[in-house]
Amino acid sequence: MTRRYPAAFIRGGTSKGLVLHLRDLPQDRSTWDAIFLRMMGSPDRYGRQLNGMGGGVSSLSKVCVVGPPTVPGADMDYTFVQVQVKEARCDYSGNCGNMSSAMGPFAVEEGLVPRPDGSEAVVRIHNTNTKKIIEARFPVFEGCSVETGELEIPGVHGTGAPVRLSFLQPGGASTGRLLPTGHALDTLQVPGIGAVQVSMIDAANACVFADSLTLGLRGHELPDAVEADAALMHKLADVRLNAAVAMGIAPTPEAARGIRMIPLIAFVSAPQDTVTLAGEAVPADAVDLVIRMLSNGQPHRALPLTGALCTAVAALVEGSIPQRLARPGRSGPLRLAMPSGVLTVDASVRREGEGWFAEHGSFFRTTRRLFDGFVYA
Repeated sequence: MTRRYPAAFIRGGTSKGLVLHLRDLPQDRSTWDAIFLRMMGSPDRYGRQLNGMGGGVSSLSKVCVVGPPTVPGADMDYTFVQVQVKEARCDYSGNCGNMSSAMGPFAVEEGLVPRPDGSEAVVRIHNTNTKKIIEARFPVFEGCSVETGELEIPGVHGTGAPVRLSFLQPGGASTGRLLPTGHALDTLQVPGIGAVQVSMIDAANACVFADSLTLGLRGHELPDAVEADAALMHKLADVRLNAAVAMGIAPTPEAARGIRMIPLIAFVSAPQDTVTLAGEAVPADAVDLVIRMLSNGQPHRALPLTGALCTAVAALVEGSIPQRLARPGRSGPLRLAMPSGVLTVDASVRREGEGWFAEHGSFFRTTRRLFDGFVYA
């Protein structure tokens, strides 16, 4: 029998998804997957999710569940669900940085936190997927969140009010360790490919980074070209699966196939001239690193924010591939050239004995509530 659930449909950064209250969902969480799949229109062998709210790509097939905090120091809980497009599968293994930007304003609008005084709200969000705290700061007026503003982010047409997200102590979000293998640089022996040098870093979400040249790439390829190259997609998938085993995310490459969200995989290159999806030229001197990233088996048109944060952390870890390729002598936030433009992300990392500790990572996003009402499942 079809039921209806109160929900809001919200753009957070370069993603869109349904946001639901925990109180409106069944207490039996084993029933959630079937509900979310029905809401999104998955699985869809045509890859379009026309029978649901999804948009046919991973960045438009997301569900967020919010509720009261369950840990000290947090104002709210937030559970992220990545709903696969072509498979009947929901993934809870990681967080979405883009949708995280919508959680604070949603909490204010829904009365989940006290009505803020002054012109700025601060909401501490507990992401249950990673067990990490995210601090959101954003403008308010007369106790309500403000959406209109002058900030333009790559990949989104128009401007909005800035939401500053600070991921506190983001290291080990997926595996419990910033450097899951204990090393900034490793060599994977990938069957059918051979030795591949990678950096496996876990901050906000686990990521594996490869030098684009080692993959036979120039580094500035656009998503459609990557996706159209079946041999390359298989190579990237195989590297990711073997990295998942090395990071302790899965016991075998076969088991890793069932964990689509993490680790994210990226290939990076030193600063170079690039062109965006919109045909705009980005000169090499405007960026510190060029990156292309895949999540859930799809090349990203923008950049997953958790992946961007992990990249900023990795670029500060001595000996890692992003650190070796990033602009020498740079200071301040990292400027990442991605398919939709340039994304700026800041991070703080310090030495701790023989290892490294990620203190925080931060960036700005915009968000917009598109509608609210009921979704049927």
